Amino acid sequence: MASTYPELYKALLQALIQARKDAGITQVELATRIGRRQTFVSKYETEERRLDVAEYIAIAKAIDVEPYALIRAAEAVS
Repeated sequence: MASTYPELYKALLQALIQARKDAGITQVELATRIGRRQTFVSKYETEERRLDVAEYIAIAKAIDVEPYALIRAAEAVS
């Protein structure tokens, strides 16, 4: 199913990826923190799979960023 708001999703995803990189956390380290494999991180970062809200919140917390701050930032861009 295609997203109704693809620009907003892409902006949110880019904010999440940038936050991970800014924190100096690798895909492997993030995967370990959330109890998943590195391929999970790679697949959502390359848009091969979509994140649900619960996954998004867990990832944001694992990289020590406030989930709602990233949402607000993504809204401002899209």
